[in-house]
Amino acid sequence: MPASLSSSLRARCAVAALVAAGFALSGCAGVSETIAPAFADPAKYELYDCKQLEGERKALAARTAELQKLMDKAETGTGGAVVSELAYRNDYVAVRGSAQLAEDAWRRNRCRETPPGAPPPASASPQRPDIKPAPKR
Repeated sequence: MPASLSSSLRARCAVAALVAAGFALSGCAGVSETIAPAFADPAKYELYDCKQLEGERKALAARTAELQKLMDKAETGTGGAVVSELAYRNDYVAVRGSAQLAEDAWRRNRCRETPPGAPPPASASPQRPDIKPAPKR
């Protein structure tokens, strides 16, 4: 077999393998949505107040949208499904898991969105009084 034919055959096999892997990995997308919380710390938002949760939820929503755009863009190229899965899927699943946990904490704390232009609400958590050191004897 000529060398050029052999390298062409190898290249075609490599492309076929990448396409097959892309299809196999894209089937994992539905499963990854249901196990997303497994990739995040369940106690991360336990001590957050509503103000902190509001900022965190917005940041996680922005990161989720950013990762989704990157995945969509990657999928337009040759072998894009594989690139999308390998480069972005783990981050996407972790961020979605964190967002779900933050949302659960938001509901558990009965938080409300701050209306645009309104001053931020006072923290619901009690403030610690200033503690002065005891005088030395």
